[in-house]
Amino acid sequence: MKRTISAMVGKGSVNHNSRKFLAENVDGRRTHLNIDYCNENIKAVYHELFDEALKRYNDRQTRADRKIEDYYEKIRSSKQEKPFHEIILQIGNKDDMSADSEEGQLAAAVLDEYMRGFQERNPQLRVFSAHLHMDEATPHLHIDFVPFTTGSKRGLETRVSLKQALASRGFKGGTKGDTEWNQWARSEKEQLAAVMERHGIEWEDKGTHDKHLSVLDFKKEQRAKEIAELDAVKAKKQGQVEQQEQRLKELAPAVRNMEQLAAQFSDDPERILPEPGPLESAKSYREKKAKPLLAKIVKVLRSLYRAYVELKGKYERLQGDYGRVREGNANLSERLQEVKMENKALRGTVADFERVKRAFGPEEVERAVEDAKRREAAEKEQRKAKRKFSRGAR
Repeated sequence: MKRTISAMVGKGSVNHNSRKFLAENVDGRRTHLNIDYCNENIKAVYHELFDEALKRYNDRQTRADRKIEDYYEKIRSSKQEKPFHEIILQIGNKDDMSADSEEGQLAAAVLDEYMRGFQERNPQLRVFSAHLHMDEATPHLHIDFVPFTTGSKRGLETRVSLKQALASRGFKGGTKGDTEWNQWARSEKEQLAAVMERHGIEWEDKGTHDKHLSVLDFKKEQRAKEIAELDAVKAKKQGQVEQQEQRLKELAPAVRNMEQLAAQFSDDPERILPEPGPLESAKSYREKKAKPLLAKIVKVLRSLYRAYVELKGKYERLQGDYGRVREGNANLSERLQEVKMENKALRGTVADFERVKRAFGPEEVERAVEDAKRREAAEKEQRKAKRKFSRGAR
């Protein structure tokens, strides 16, 4: 049995997760099957984690306006950090892991076992709310936690920090698409896959990072990779251009020197022939001085001419190569600019998609996307069947 794993950022609706109110997509007849691991008051958790560090920080302050009265409220109104974060994990989808099927029961058992080791595995992520939902289409797990770091040299010694909390687990982040969160989420999916394997389920890893990060995020990452590859090709081509420019500069004087030498040896032979001796006969002069000298001149001229032709050919070939490389580099620059514009558009689309998820809830958006995909697949099959029928009618 092969199944996908979904890991997405939740919007952190703790009241929804704990079923203090029931959304339209919840089957109240199945709510008793849910598992509530914990549901603590987040303010109490903040007191537990940060009160001692807050007191030490305030004691060091000499100005009253620098003291922090309520650390939770300070973080809640902060633009740098969120009071808590939520991850939602799911195995398969409603078609192959429906909550009311045997496969759904198996998914619930796997998620339950995975959840039992979450806090020990992530000591810097203080879980205060965790729920396994069996009363929606597919079993899934909500985990809400406060990320914190200790030993900080600025501000509170113990403070809220997702980046530092994940860094303590070795997730340092990389490119914009390879963030600490994405690295950590991938690691947690691998932990879940190990539990799945013990229950006879193989992880169908499609290599598109997270399904819940959406196809748009995947396309954006692919565009970023394409940009990096084009940059590398462009740099290589630019290096070739610079090498050929240097070779052309070195060859140009040599060609000019050959032309000058050829011109010199092509002058009137009488200007370069030695004067005959006072008693030297014409025959002796011709045989002993003129002929040997002319033979040497002819030999040098021939070798010079061959070298000249060879260098001239190299020079012309290099000029042609240089032109082609420059043209190819210009094409690469244009393609690079196009890809960058596509990536910019994708970032805007992803931002819009995230706004939709925040407005309507990630589960509703995911459900709408799945429905749209199924409709598109059905329409595609209908068109295929129609084309097949049309060909048969002919």
